[in-house]
Amino acid sequence: MNISYDLLRSYVPTDLTPEEVAEALTSIGLETGSVEEVESIPGGLRGLVIGRVLTCEEHTNSDHLHVTTVDIGQGEPLQIVCGAPNVQAGKAVVVATIGTVLHSGEESFTIKKGKIRGVESYGMLCSEVEIGVGHDNSGIILLDADEVIIGQPAAEHFGVTSDYVLEVDITPNRVDATSHYGVARDLAAYLAQRTGERVHTHLPEVLSRPEGTCPVPVSVDVAPELCPRFQGLVIRGLKVTESPEWLRRRLETLGLKPINNVVDVTNFVLHEIGQPLHAYDLAKVGTQGLRIRVGQGEEMTLLDQSKVKLTEQDLLIASGDGAPLCIAGVMGGLDSGTTEQTTEIFLEAANFNASSVRRTARRIGVSSDSSFRFERGLDPNATEWALLRASTLILELCPDSYIDGGMVDYYPEPAQPYSVTLSLGRMHQLLGLEIPEEDIERILSQLEIRITDRQGDQWHLLVPRYRVDVTREVDVIEDILRIYGYNRVELSGYIHANLSPKGAADRSYSRRLLLSEQLTGAGFNEILCNSLSSESYYEGLSSLPQDRLVQLQNPLSGELNVLRQSLLFGGLATISRNLRRQQKSHYYYEWGNCYELDSKMPNTATTLAGYRETATLGLWIAGERVQNSWAHGDETVSPFELKAHVQHLFDRLGINLGSLATTTCERDIFASPALVWTTHDGREVACLGQVSSQLLDRWEIDLPVYFASVNWALLNTLAERTKITIKELPKYPVVKRDLSLLLDSRTTFAEVVEIARRTEKKLLRDVTLFDVYEGKNLPRGKKSYAITLYLQDTERTMSEGQIETIMTKIQKNLLESLGAELR
Repeated sequence: MNISYDLLRSYVPTDLTPEEVAEALTSIGLETGSVEEVESIPGGLRGLVIGRVLTCEEHTNSDHLHVTTVDIGQGEPLQIVCGAPNVQAGKAVVVATIGTVLHSGEESFTIKKGKIRGVESYGMLCSEVEIGVGHDNSGIILLDADEVIIGQPAAEHFGVTSDYVLEVDITPNRVDATSHYGVARDLAAYLAQRTGERVHTHLPEVLSRPEGTCPVPVSVDVAPELCPRFQGLVIRGLKVTESPEWLRRRLETLGLKPINNVVDVTNFVLHEIGQPLHAYDLAKVGTQGLRIRVGQGEEMTLLDQSKVKLTEQDLLIASGDGAPLCIAGVMGGLDSGTTEQTTEIFLEAANFNASSVRRTARRIGVSSDSSFRFERGLDPNATEWALLRASTLILELCPDSYIDGGMVDYYPEPAQPYSVTLSLGRMHQLLGLEIPEEDIERILSQLEIRITDRQGDQWHLLVPRYRVDVTREVDVIEDILRIYGYNRVELSGYIHANLSPKGAADRSYSRRLLLSEQLTGAGFNEILCNSLSSESYYEGLSSLPQDRLVQLQNPLSGELNVLRQSLLFGGLATISRNLRRQQKSHYYYEWGNCYELDSKMPNTATTLAGYRETATLGLWIAGERVQNSWAHGDETVSPFELKAHVQHLFDRLGINLGSLATTTCERDIFASPALVWTTHDGREVACLGQVSSQLLDRWEIDLPVYFASVNWALLNTLAERTKITIKELPKYPVVKRDLSLLLDSRTTFAEVVEIARRTEKKLLRDVTLFDVYEGKNLPRGKKSYAITLYLQDTERTMSEGQIETIMTKIQKNLLESLGAELR
């Protein structure tokens, strides 16, 4: 939020510089980022002076240029070539001297010495547009030489002012600080604590509450909790015009665009006190007044030109005949606002339910300065001052205007201050220091927290309603400490050490870090994607069904309305983004949780039994594995490379591949059967495959992508059970034997390995595949596997007879189980 330094000082007197104010606000919890100087005229007219044209002669080489000599009050007169048709001797002008920087929108240029048609020129005579003081570009600025001071800086002549804008980051709980006066109140508390004296804040004087009956009736047809308060009054005799310069400048400093005097006043008061207002053109309200109700399925066009359809969840303000005029707390309708033809308005200041405003703003995708504040919870007691303040300003800006009748005030249940009991002993225990009672009293007084009673160290307090974040004792203690100063809490000098043993969570984190380092060392980059996803990603997918998605009750947008069921889509978006930036190699991994709803379980607000959250590791590879290498030809990635990476993860955790079953299965997110590793009781540890072309087309990816999803929760459990032992290196050699097998084309290498391991559990160390052949000279429906079996006895050298016995048994079992024949 932008805070004007000058406006802030109009509410609290301080001689702190803008940088010191920023530091002070940050120290009390209102973190301030940048401090930027804003000038009423860009550039501040630096380098520009008032001069007098002494002579003006026609240029010998031009029919429209003039050669002038100009006195700027110091040194010799300057020779300046000017092309303006109205330049004349004896007139005062605005001169841009050499080195002056002139601004034109976002661009700027520097005045330099130059030659124009052979004549040297030492500056420039300026028009209104060129220096930003007006819109006339027909000629240069001409002033009466007898009424100006020759040599005076142009900034002084035109009354250039500057301000500083402080960018304050408001946390969601501090709605009281979403205004200049709210920030001033906190700054006053800081100053009072620093000086030890009471610092008063000042609000401008406003009109007295008008008496009588408001001529516009208002009916509230919703529960009081949806609209706790609604106030308004009628102002007639308006002339809607451009706002005066001071008001336009204030709004532009805050980054707002001036519209007209009425709307600008409501925006100014919003940023002054934090209470939104809205001005209705009375001619569009009708004679039946206003009605606060819920939506009924109608459509309306908002001030930002967007069209929305209203539901029963939306609170709106309608005319008496039912036409919607404004979505309460969010934005007004296009047909309800003031225009140059408006002469009468109904000015409204109301309080609406925070949850209702937030839900509507999120649903229709509209965010405004009003909804930003209403969503955080506003004080119903603040509406009247804001309404009277806006009325005061409007009457000042429109001298012929007047308030007709009294004020509408719907306030069925007046909001009372929060009652909190503060224990000084408890506060000292929590903070670890004793704050003097006089400091506590001063801080509470500055924060407008009233002490109503004291019983020993128990203080009974009334907290203003606008402090929606201070409703408990600990909240009061935190508020006292932030003003007293976090930096004043001294360290005891005693170091507390925790020597508790490493638990399962610590071991899990260590394993995760180990695997991250391994993947990073293998050339992968870690990514972090949003846990929120779009329901549209899952349309038509049977392997990731929509009925198992976890829906959000209040989604931020239609594109982020569910929790992700798979890490897949975040990686695809990453690959797509990097492809557009000409990246050719894509190796990514991500740690994250996936969420799933068991549609067969009861889904109620009182149980989470139907929901499942699974820690998952995702890996993606795509593009070039080797590129632009002098030692190796270009090579694209392959699924076998990703398979190797997954198996290396298993190896790093000490999980024997022989303890996992390897199968294939059909999944519609993959273009071909996926490779799946499961435990022997059927639980899936990991799956790997090539992403289907339909999904790649959605992300505009034109190269194969291979994706592996690892159930980290299950893999970590398996690693927890694995006992790592240390053994001596075997003294006896490994024996290698090759087999060339003729198999059915549907037989997988994993099936061959499984049978071999089952046949010889003790001495078989490994099985590798070094050749696959299908085609000519083989029977139809057959293929050839050439494999190597590694045998080793750790106690003795294996005999030839022992080796032959094992090989014969393996061949026999392969023949019986898979129909494998030797080639």
